[in-house]
Amino acid sequence: MTAHTLHLDHLVVSARTLDEGTQYVADTLGVAPSGGGTHPSMRTHNRLLNLWGGAYLEVIAIDPDADASNGARPRLFALDDPATHARLASGPYLSHWVARVERPKNLALWQQQYPQRISTVVPLTRGDFTWSLTVADDGAFPAWQGAGDGIVPSLIQWDTPRHPSAVLPETGLALKSLTGWHPHAEIVAQQLQWLGAAHLIKLESTSGTPALAADIETPGGLRTLK
Repeated sequence: MTAHTLHLDHLVVSARTLDEGTQYVADTLGVAPSGGGTHPSMRTHNRLLNLWGGAYLEVIAIDPDADASNGARPRLFALDDPATHARLASGPYLSHWVARVERPKNLALWQQQYPQRISTVVPLTRGDFTWSLTVADDGAFPAWQGAGDGIVPSLIQWDTPRHPSAVLPETGLALKSLTGWHPHAEIVAQQLQWLGAAHLIKLESTSGTPALAADIETPGGLRTLK
């Protein structure tokens, strides 16, 4: 088990289009995501929203203008999964979260040591930013013993000295708590503890569909993104 605890890097809101996702976040939190850019190798694009404390929120969608020749692998965050498409037909939602691995711990080496626990590490770029992210070969969310569904975080390590939150406009938004529900919460808890991420999320058992909810302090009061 890792001796290093992880940090919450960002929340992920999946959407059919960036405009739909942006409107959902703006309606919920009172502030609209902006900026962002494209991820050429994943054929996706995003918009971002700063959260206090070195974290941010990402709205992500399939990029309709992406080069089809970059389609060698499935998109990240299960965006090619028919089940995701069906859920997005009802609107954008908080689908996932990403935990940051700080140096000197090396994410790629950690993955090589525990390939059954940690998905393949993929280099990604967006503008001037470069980073490594764990992405399953089939694009699915991380899982342990079949349990994940967006509740187990992807892992990220930034290669550039600047973090996106350092260049995003201040918003007055602060993440107060992140809660996840899963029908196999005990299995998810094992992986969270092993990763060093259990302190970042409150985990509860449910007989229903896995889900996430983020309580965020806004200038207009506490709002819940889900």
